[in-house]
Amino acid sequence: MEALAVLGPAALYMISMTITPGPNNVMLTASGANYGFLRTLPHIFGILGGCFLLFAGIALGLGLLFERFPLVQTALRLIGSAYLLYLAWRIASAPPPDLRRRGEGRPLTFWQASAFQFANPKAWVMGLALMAGFLPEDGDTWLNALLLAAFAELVALPCIAVWAGFGTAIGRWLDSPRAWRVFNALMGALTAACVLFILG
Repeated sequence: MEALAVLGPAALYMISMTITPGPNNVMLTASGANYGFLRTLPHIFGILGGCFLLFAGIALGLGLLFERFPLVQTALRLIGSAYLLYLAWRIASAPPPDLRRRGEGRPLTFWQASAFQFANPKAWVMGLALMAGFLPEDGDTWLNALLLAAFAELVALPCIAVWAGFGTAIGRWLDSPRAWRVFNALMGALTAACVLFILG
């Protein structure tokens, strides 16, 4: 019964955390606009897969790294910031779709998006709060952690998919190379701005 009782509050928490702007959602918007919704699906599922592993790992002891080794958190912030700046540059410098030469430019793969979650401080904060606040104390810890992480990602799916869909809709309105360059530059700047929150 305790496990069922936390599902509602956990769902509300995940909705509030995943529907709001952040590095993942800004990148999904840019990807949806540049590559379309279907080509962005590996990126979406990579985020979900990476967060599932991260959240379950936090519940099973990975979160203790922050407590015992503060340098890990500092290193994570620096790595995450550097990678975000690289992704921001990729987004900002992407040519308009109709100018892109064959083989150039591609959305993040499942594995790239999944790996990024381990360097994404927002994902760590989300996972730490989720497991600290909603992991049932009764029953098997491993099973509860896996079920809660899976439930969290099920709730997150439509929330982050909305951003890719939003980007896809914007992409249909951009009808000139100049408009595409302005859009990509704006998305790159927003992605880079997330570094301020990471290092702040």
